[in-house]
Amino acid sequence: MAIKLAPLHPLFVAQVTGVDLTSPIPDDVFAKIEAAFHRYAILVFPGQPLTDDQQIDFTKRFGPLETAPNYAGAALRLRNEFTDISNLDHEGRILDPKDRLNQYNLGNQLWHTDSSFKARRAKCSLLSAREIPPVGGETQYADMRSAYDALPEERKSQLHGLVAEHSIAYSRSLTGFDGFNSDIATTLPPVPQRLVDYYPESGRTSLYLASHASHIVGWPVEEGRALLEELTAFATQEQFVYTQNWKVGDLVLWDNRCTMHRGRPYDPTQRRVLHRTTVSDIATSFLEPESKVGDTADSRQGASGIGPRAVD
Repeated sequence: MAIKLAPLHPLFVAQVTGVDLTSPIPDDVFAKIEAAFHRYAILVFPGQPLTDDQQIDFTKRFGPLETAPNYAGAALRLRNEFTDISNLDHEGRILDPKDRLNQYNLGNQLWHTDSSFKARRAKCSLLSAREIPPVGGETQYADMRSAYDALPEERKSQLHGLVAEHSIAYSRSLTGFDGFNSDIATTLPPVPQRLVDYYPESGRTSLYLASHASHIVGWPVEEGRALLEELTAFATQEQFVYTQNWKVGDLVLWDNRCTMHRGRPYDPTQRRVLHRTTVSDIATSFLEPESKVGDTADSRQGASGIGPRAVD
């Protein structure tokens, strides 16, 4: 089994062929996949018609499986090892666009990274395409490592050490959703995450952004939100973004620690079914030492930077 890598974007993302994920993966082949994951941050595996059990088996090779609590309080279609990225109800029928679960899922169209609102954030996610609408429904990914590299040096120094508070309730409020279970504040309270972090596996430093990020800790709320919006706009410029045009059988693996993603609109009367599994990271970024943040060599991409701003 000899895998082949083909870059799909100048900065990140590679297609992986020559491997059958429906069968057990030898350790030496998995080591090559894992190395490519650290290098490219996003891997696309076309033509992988996985069952749920096969997807779980492959996901567990990357670390502990995250379970998906019922945030919206609706009857669910899949077991809790999966996040259901679909427009179907628990009986497989297309949801009414005004359905509570559909309203909750609108948050997936905001730029975000999975589980940044958890104390144990997500390491990576794997999304398997089962049914795809004829038009729309793409997923876009943004490279937070290259965005960080492209910032002016003065801006980088201003961002180091800043901490953002992340909350699922905040991000869903941006789309008008307020139908959480009553215990959401207890089960998923806001958590702090570094705005900039370093990843020794790749030797890269990255922004850590998401629509879940509510404000900068210690700053006036509106001032912090303005900074987060400014950085998100910068980091999602065209040169940092890859668009996945789904085909049935595609599996996409991405690093949640150094990328963001968003789903694109589609006709809600057409079926769109993708199954997501997620791997938990070892800890929240805020609790780990910041030892090498900013110490790595930067690969400048020449993008125009955000203007300097004094940090109080």
